[in-house]
Amino acid sequence: MLKRAMSRKQAIAAMLSTSAACVLGARSSGAANEGLAAAAARYGRFFGSAVRIDDLDTKQYLREAIIRECSQLVPEFEMNWNAIEPAYGQLLFSKMDDLIAFAIANGKRVRGHTLLWHLGTPDWAAEIIRKKQDWNLIGRYFGSVIPRYSDVIGMWEVVNEPIDPGRRADGLRESVFLEAFGPDYVARALMQARIFAPRAQLIVNEYGLEYDLPEEVDRRYFLLKLLERLRNAGAPIDGVGVQAHLDLRKGHISEAAVARFLREVADLGLSIVVTELDVKEADYAAPAEERDRLVADEVRRYLDVALGEPAVTGVTTWGLSDLHSWLEVTKDDYARFAGAWTDGTGPGFNRGLPLDSSMRAKPMYFAIRDALWYVKPRLQKRRKKVAPP
Repeated sequence: MLKRAMSRKQAIAAMLSTSAACVLGARSSGAANEGLAAAAARYGRFFGSAVRIDDLDTKQYLREAIIRECSQLVPEFEMNWNAIEPAYGQLLFSKMDDLIAFAIANGKRVRGHTLLWHLGTPDWAAEIIRKKQDWNLIGRYFGSVIPRYSDVIGMWEVVNEPIDPGRRADGLRESVFLEAFGPDYVARALMQARIFAPRAQLIVNEYGLEYDLPEEVDRRYFLLKLLERLRNAGAPIDGVGVQAHLDLRKGHISEAAVARFLREVADLGLSIVVTELDVKEADYAAPAEERDRLVADEVRRYLDVALGEPAVTGVTTWGLSDLHSWLEVTKDDYARFAGAWTDGTGPGFNRGLPLDSSMRAKPMYFAIRDALWYVKPRLQKRRKKVAPP
């Protein structure tokens, strides 16, 4: 094993020089002897990944990687309301039941993603909510889903992406839930979820919090204000999910802003989870090795800050392999590099997840593992503890 006296920089160099193109089963020294879940466990954290249940059912190589690397699983879209109940009263649990069975068989936990989301609400439900302002519809749905999986799901994303800066003075997104029930719908949803999940962690999940762009500065501000209102109202909120969809087109993350924001969330007495980490590339014309380096550097930059915050309890990537990523090389991306692939080739997949399309570990994988293994939570000055409501 690497001696503890070895510097972090030396450890990174050792791992990247020997392992950047290795198959996941290869073992080297030091932190490289650990998979992602084991590396996370060193400081009491977890590592997980979003999964598509159909992929788990049909791809043995993906199942093996998930079992090896993850301690938490997240359904990518199969737990959205419009997937569970596409028509009123037509509850389709088979895919989620399969995921839960897989998790139990392999000793994994599951995060409930997601209960209320403006893009995951079935059209029929949105129409009824808009016309009748009937909260019982939401209560009935929560009561159908949450207790069914209470033995395995210990964390629920109760409201996903409630903030949309630039439209309202309070920063809330203009969704069907806001339209029907007013700005207190977030607190009401948390209280409804608590009825069915008395011991689970209940969180609010949000994106676009990493850069010093005006919209993201505002989103951080409005999310903090929402969290303060929820705490003051006694709403049963336990934590916050920060999605961390990094984007190299935006430049580098603002390390100071991220650190300050996470500390302000922690000062409210809330835990934090990195819920959807991945990277959208900027330069698809660069060699694969350079693209991988840029992705890994940005992930390392982010996790060095995030994992230094003691309130951060774990990291989830939005998929394990580029082959299964929601991020695509778009027509606009091709247009930005017109003439770059005159030989008939192309950029391939967006390379923003830990494994490439052949399930081989990339520098991003080692950047995550290194951060989970080496970054200790920073010691904080003693502060007055915020009592839970």
